[in-house]
Amino acid sequence: MRAVTITRPGGPEVLEVALVPDPQPGLSDLLVEVEAAGINRADLLQREGHYPAPPGTPPWPGLEVAGVVRAVGAAVGARGGTGPGSDERWQPGDRVAALLPGGGYAERVVVAAELALHVPDHVPTNDAAALPEALATAWTVLETGRATPGETLLVRGGSGGVGSVTVQLAHALGLRVLATAGGRERVERVARLVPDGSLVVLDHRADDLVEQVRAATDGRGVDVVLDVLGAGGLADNVAMLALDGRVVVIGLQRGRRAQIDLGELLARRGAVLTTTLRSRSSSDKARIMSEVRARAWPLVADGRVRPVVHATLPFEQAGRAHELLASGEVLGKLLLVP
Repeated sequence: MRAVTITRPGGPEVLEVALVPDPQPGLSDLLVEVEAAGINRADLLQREGHYPAPPGTPPWPGLEVAGVVRAVGAAVGARGGTGPGSDERWQPGDRVAALLPGGGYAERVVVAAELALHVPDHVPTNDAAALPEALATAWTVLETGRATPGETLLVRGGSGGVGSVTVQLAHALGLRVLATAGGRERVERVARLVPDGSLVVLDHRADDLVEQVRAATDGRGVDVVLDVLGAGGLADNVAMLALDGRVVVIGLQRGRRAQIDLGELLARRGAVLTTTLRSRSSSDKARIMSEVRARAWPLVADGRVRPVVHATLPFEQAGRAHELLASGEVLGKLLLVP
């Protein structure tokens, strides 16, 4: 089969289409013919050599796919796997969206049944590839940040792949949501992700963001911040917290190391927390996907959470797709198709 592999012929990392062995499903797996693979920033890090694939995982990138089930492992049968969500029923021909530890940039993948989701009838199969990683990450943010209905969540990077899904999910779950985006056009496009007009989107390229948040919350601040910036955003994140507020860091786009005013954090009784997804154990990922299946996926089925796809490119343009994602101009997800 064809896959988008990483080569380093004595120079910069290159993505190229190559022939690789077909995957062989295990007893608790689904064999999926891929129609689209989602692109994530973790893929860029892997290409650069900073985020190696876990042991036993194909060495090429790809953490989420959507496609069609072609074979079902013997232990799955008609009932799914043996862990959380194992009552899911699968058969060849089913449309599926799934989370992977890696290897999604390929024509076929093996997926643990516990990490697979049935694609709702109204969602195009390709578009569904934009959801598994983003929804699972969004869920861990809300879980780690102990976000509850009625609280206020600030999503830094509301136009990103995770951010665009998180604002929809959090709103549907009853949180008040603020988000950031860069420039008037992107602010307007992110605001339209929540049709009732309640999403407050702040332009981080305009006035002081801390003051914008204080104004939008009548000086109270926010209960939870989803942060993708890391070091570069930490001081502002703390300054924007309400009493007992929590910052949840999921990315390091602006660095790894920062100084923090502990006095300010103490005054807010605040907390700085972190969460990741790829490095979690298989059982923990299965637990998260069970929560997504039960609590978030019904919101996809009824249209309150929608995939946001910026563009779809063929495997042969994977390098170009990575350049687009790195540019910061993508709104939502980029997808690769065989």
